Amino acid sequence: MNHQDKFLKTQKILHLATVGIKDTPHIVPVWYIYSLKKIYIGTNTRTQKVKNVKKNNKVAFCVDMGINSPIYGVMGQGNASIILENTKVKYIAKKILVKYFKSMKNKSAIKLLDDTDCIIEIIPENVSDWSY
Repeated sequence: MNHQDKFLKTQKILHLATVGIKDTPHIVPVWYIYSLKKIYIGTNTRTQKVKNVKKNNKVAFCVDMGINSPIYGVMGQGNASIILENTKVKYIAKKILVKYFKSMKNKSAIKLLDDTDCIIEIIPENVSDWSY
């Protein structure tokens, strides 16, 4: 596993950019998991990011850390798709939520799982990193 993959697996916040209304950028911080060279984001079909992906599946992302040395980040573009199959959605959503809550026994985790009805799957392309 290369340094970029290790970094994407361990970080907590990904900034997701989609093409929004009137072709303007729409950027949001999201929780995610990185697995098998893909990025998975649990969300709800009512969100603007999902509406944007349905209209234009081109996305960009950035994950970074540090305000003092070391400073490191990974960014890239890719193609996104929406997973709607309930069993797969709940399986992936649980994996994402456990990354942040450590278990599904937390009330907020349960509420978020109940509200998650889709997964944005991103296949990254043109990935680069930087460090200082």
